Amino acid sequence: MSMLHLTYQVPGDDFTRAGEASSDVKHKLKKLGYDPDAIRRVAIAMYEGEINMVIHAGGGEAIVDIDPDRVEIRLEDQGPGIADVEQAMQAGWSTAPDNVRTLGFGAGMGLPNMKKYTDEMTVDSQVGVGTTVFMKVFPGKKE
Repeated sequence: MSMLHLTYQVPGDDFTRAGEASSDVKHKLKKLGYDPDAIRRVAIAMYEGEINMVIHAGGGEAIVDIDPDRVEIRLEDQGPGIADVEQAMQAGWSTAPDNVRTLGFGAGMGLPNMKKYTDEMTVDSQVGVGTTVFMKVFPGKKE
């Protein structure tokens, strides 16, 4: 059982609300006196995941478990899935539509940044079913 278990609905196609979950987690971690570097890495990774859910999946759910020794994040969606996860992990590769790119999103750095700022990350995706991303951040570890 985690010290703190949080669940957030990430709305689809609403860039104005993307980031609400990561912002709330960041605030809660600060109140708990969590390691500042770990807070920064959790916030960045979660935000990137939220944006991906808004752009590609019509929203989803973020589940966060906070313990003194780690933060575990699970991002789940029922979007179109990722056909080639290895390719999607390459910096700069993106399937974001032009209208999203004109807003300044969709540069193909979402998954690479999520991996960069977490200590562990796995992506489970099935085309036509959805994607689940598992991430862990351990306080005191470096990028």
